[in-house]
Amino acid sequence: MKTSILKRMIAGFSAAAMLMAGAGCGSNNTPAQTTAAPAGTTAQAASDDSLQKILDAKKLVLGLDASFPPMGFTDEANEIVGFDIDVAQEVCNRLGIELVKQPINWDTKEEDLNLGKIDCIWNGMSINPARAEAMNLSEPYMKNEMIFVVPGNSEAKSIDDLKGKTVGVQTGSTAQEILEAADIYSSITVTPLEDNITLLNQMELGFSDAVFLDSVVANYIITENNKDYVVLPGNLEAEEYAIGFRKNDQTLRDKVQETLSAMKADGKLGEISTKWFGSDVTTVK
Repeated sequence: MKTSILKRMIAGFSAAAMLMAGAGCGSNNTPAQTTAAPAGTTAQAASDDSLQKILDAKKLVLGLDASFPPMGFTDEANEIVGFDIDVAQEVCNRLGIELVKQPINWDTKEEDLNLGKIDCIWNGMSINPARAEAMNLSEPYMKNEMIFVVPGNSEAKSIDDLKGKTVGVQTGSTAQEILEAADIYSSITVTPLEDNITLLNQMELGFSDAVFLDSVVANYIITENNKDYVVLPGNLEAEEYAIGFRKNDQTLRDKVQETLSAMKADGKLGEISTKWFGSDVTTVK
C-alpha cells in the first residue's frame, strides 16, 4: 500500500513538473510572437518627437523641385508658388509655424530628407514601392497619369508613332522608371534632364520629339501658357501623389494628415484645388 501511495506521489510530482515545463515553454514563446509592434503604435509614438521638433523650431522645411507646375514652381517674380505650396502653407498656418520652401535636386531627394536638410518632400511626388519603402508616405491626395506630349506640328499621332524617336524624361522621376520598363523603351532614344520645363523647352527647340511626364504638369502648361503641344492618346500608367516624411517621423506625418482631412472637411482644400485646377480634384478623406 505504501508502495502504491509512493507511486501515486511520484506520478503527481512528474505531472506537475511537466505542467511547469510546458508553462515555461509557453512564456518563452509568447514574447517572441508579440514584442514586434507595427509602425505607428502608441509605443513608437511615445518615442517619436518629430512633430514636437517642428513645433519647437516653429517651421517646416519643405523640399521640392521648383520647376514642377502647378504643384510647386518659381513664377516670374521669382517666388515659389503652386498648389502644393498653398496647401502646405495652410497646414502650417493651422499649426502656427512658418513654411520654408527649399528647392532640391529631385534625383537626391531621399538623401536630403534623411540627412535632415528638409522635413518632408511635398511636390507632386508619385507613389511607388521604392518610395514607400524608403519614406513614411502620407495617404494619396491626388491622381495623375503618365503621358507623352509632342509639338503641335508632330507627325506622331499615337504612342506607337514614337518608335525611332527621341523622348525626354526627368531624371530620378517615376516617369523615368515607368518609361524604362515600358515595351516602347527599346524602340526610342531617351534623353534624361533635370526638370520638365527644360525638357519641354528642348522639345520646342527640336532637340527631342516628345516628352514623357505627368498629365497634371502637361495640361497646366498647355492651358496656362497657350502652348502648341499635343497630348498623345493613352497613358503608360496611372499614379497617385503623396507627401514623403522620414521613415520614423510618424507623429509629424499623422498631424499633417489629420490637418489635411480637416481642410477637406471644412472646404479649404477644395477652395485651393479650384484655384489651380478649376474644381476639387483632391482625393483626401
